[in-house]
Amino acid sequence: MSKYSFARLALHALRGHRHWPRVLHDAPPKPTYDVIVVGGGGHGLATAYFLAKQHGIRRVAVLERTAIGHGNSGRNTQVSRSDYFHLPSSKFYDRSLQLYEGLSRELNFNVMLSQRGKINLAHDTHELEILRRATNACRANGVDGEMLTTDELYRLIPALNRRARFPIVGGSVQWRGGISRHDAVVWGFARAATQLGVDIVQGCEVRGFVRDGDAVVGVETNRGRIAAPRICLAVAGHSTQLARKAGLDLPLTSMALQAMVSEPVKPMLDQVVMSAKIHVYVSQSDRGEMVIGGGADVYASYAQRGGLPVTEANVQACLELFPAFSRLRLMRQWAGIVDISPDTTPIMGTTPVPGLYVNCGWGTGGYKAIPAGGETMAYTLATGRPHPLIEAFGLERFEQGRLIDEGAAAGVAH
Repeated sequence: MSKYSFARLALHALRGHRHWPRVLHDAPPKPTYDVIVVGGGGHGLATAYFLAKQHGIRRVAVLERTAIGHGNSGRNTQVSRSDYFHLPSSKFYDRSLQLYEGLSRELNFNVMLSQRGKINLAHDTHELEILRRATNACRANGVDGEMLTTDELYRLIPALNRRARFPIVGGSVQWRGGISRHDAVVWGFARAATQLGVDIVQGCEVRGFVRDGDAVVGVETNRGRIAAPRICLAVAGHSTQLARKAGLDLPLTSMALQAMVSEPVKPMLDQVVMSAKIHVYVSQSDRGEMVIGGGADVYASYAQRGGLPVTEANVQACLELFPAFSRLRLMRQWAGIVDISPDTTPIMGTTPVPGLYVNCGWGTGGYKAIPAGGETMAYTLATGRPHPLIEAFGLERFEQGRLIDEGAAAGVAH
């Protein structure tokens, strides 16, 4: 892999930046591969990268219907954290956060990770006790976290409303939590995977599957038939639609999750602040925008846009916590299509259809899971058995009753 460095930057500056090599090549699809990954978002690209880097499997194709990063990877609020309640979730997400902490060096591409701290607010003694219980569970699981008093919160966040309709009585924090740059994560994995020999095929829509008996052995696309013995679906909200073409019904619901940003202002919010009761989370981006998110829409949808009622509710909730933001203008709004499982925990690994693997059901937690999602799915595809970190996330848990209910730790309503 060609490396970015200060010396290379200086050299290209002297040349007027006219001779930088192309980062991403538009690869035509080959007739056969060892692995096909459907979906050119963060999870699909990370899976391809780790297949090539850790397992030496380089005859890999990433098939993307539009352009890489145009789905949920480019439509999120960039939060990275690992303060989940149940042990399987804590271990998985903490591995992902550990990978994020070294990702810029791993990919030689600055993902702009800012571990500014992620704070949960409590608005009554009952909610404070729930936060204390969750923090203790995280610490027992080996994940950092601590409680904060009201005075500590106001010192950390001077703009926080001291006369809120729901009084703030305390909170919790994971200091290692924070944000990174979502498009940098996508392009970093894409560049690194390409230089290891992975073909990233954009504008390639998968329309069906090629079967050999019960097994899938290839895909039908708008650019022809492509064969591979192992096919992984990493298509977020469209997982149910595509899996159904292979004869597999997934227990997922797809709906829009909105977010929005204000006009940019000077730095005034250092942390990511969440409130489950008021139902909003807010952070300030590296460009100065206030990034605002809340709950998913209340109806199923495949539209990558949101409705005005949710926008209004999110803004009202934000102003309840930060009245000073009322003077800001809302600049833009968007929505991603989240695929939500019955227990709000992802579905990863093998399926009853031989040759077909799934990486789906992330709900609101897909972005923070990208590095570990790619690493564990690469292991699963390379070995044919689930990675130890995702054994509990298999599809069979719904038949066996081994649910992992992370609805509360998700931080938003579903």
